[in-house]
Amino acid sequence: MTVIYQCILELHDGLYFATREIGRLYETEPILHNYALSYVLGLVDNPQFNTVVSEEYSYRYFCGEQIPKYKEHLTPLNQQKIYVTPAIVLNHTAILNTWKYADNRYHVEMKQTEKNIPSFGRTKEIAPESQFKFFVISQRELQLPKWVRIGKWASKAKLEVQKLPSPKLNQTKEFTCSHPLNPLDVMFTNQVLSYDTVNMPPVSLIRNVRMGGEFFSFENNDQLKSIKIPARMQYCFGD
Repeated sequence: MTVIYQCILELHDGLYFATREIGRLYETEPILHNYALSYVLGLVDNPQFNTVVSEEYSYRYFCGEQIPKYKEHLTPLNQQKIYVTPAIVLNHTAILNTWKYADNRYHVEMKQTEKNIPSFGRTKEIAPESQFKFFVISQRELQLPKWVRIGKWASKAKLEVQKLPSPKLNQTKEFTCSHPLNPLDVMFTNQVLSYDTVNMPPVSLIRNVRMGGEFFSFENNDQLKSIKIPARMQYCFGD
């Protein structure tokens, strides 16, 4: 039994993460990576979903090192047959913030340098009340949180979860998926024919994907009939 949840994430704070860096401008693209959402939903450090969870893997309160461990953290979700898609923006506005800092090298050298030159940077963030949509695919029913924290500032966001009707599994044929996808997670099980690229770390996403393979649809529901979700997606890694 495949269960698909449609999730609407509404920001209650400004959202910041550096999708791209242009000189002193750090810009947040209005799209959310599925790796980030997997952490945001608490799927990584919750023993209910991750059977190998340990203090070493927990990022809930403290991160002792700046070394990503996506493969170690997300592979157990494949065993639980849980998958989170990237999120598409439904509506958003951007806000531009300027921050300043000073050259405080004298704090290290224990003496003041000849110059203390102020500098600045700018962040382009996603404003509160912006909304994103993504899907959670599972082989069993899940209890997802109503409130989450996301981004560099741990911004507060409200999560509205809707369990969709039982999907229809369409056999292998060509279709177009407008929802953003992680290419590593679909290329091993589907034939990707064309797409648009969204450059962002750690893995660039693709959207408006024309592809061949199995997919889920909701053809008997007028409100959901435009949704086509590739089947058999799971977390995959390049190494």
